[in-house]
Amino acid sequence: MQEYLILKLEGPLQAWGGHTFEDRRPSEIFPTRSGLLGLLAACLGIDRTDGERQQALASSVLFAVRVDNPPIKMIDYHTVKNARKEHQGLKSNETIQTWREYLQDAKYTIAVWLTDAATLSLAALVDAINKPVYTPSLGRRSCPMTRPLFADKFSATNEHEALALIGPEGGTVYSDSIDESKPKLLIRDVPISARKRQFATRQVSIHVGKGGDYVS
Repeated sequence: MQEYLILKLEGPLQAWGGHTFEDRRPSEIFPTRSGLLGLLAACLGIDRTDGERQQALASSVLFAVRVDNPPIKMIDYHTVKNARKEHQGLKSNETIQTWREYLQDAKYTIAVWLTDAATLSLAALVDAINKPVYTPSLGRRSCPMTRPLFADKFSATNEHEALALIGPEGGTVYSDSIDESKPKLLIRDVPISARKRQFATRQVSIHVGKGGDYVS
């Protein structure tokens, strides 16, 4: 049996950034690994400049994300200065147009479990989530939560059994635990500690829910 920490992510807006430059800021349809690590890091009080603690956290946890309420995407248009332009990677003193995606009314249930290399405990994570050092948000600081992050903690044989112990039922699950019998999705959301704002690609297993809400 494995212990699983269960989190709930709910709010009017969420944003889980995909690969981008400043002028177009898309959101993935479910919370990214980098976003979830950032959320836990905020609760633990890990500073953005503390690469050692960030890497220790990343090496300690795995995630499975269940989509409880599929999101509706909206685009926010505005202008900014001194931003990188898409495909150029250079700063510009000119004002540029930007388009940022947000997810409306999305709801997710997250299962978190420890790797064999973990340097912290789930109990320590629960304490940090219930008394966060920095305020956690749903991908961007402008996206507050409408309910407590912590939901429960279970012992189960796998992440799917743990997620089934808390409602609602039937949502598609994206899991770090690879099941060769299930479809896979490649997503570029693994932070590279030695390179600021650079990400590597990972593979997740897709367990399509009863509602068939899988979107590639």
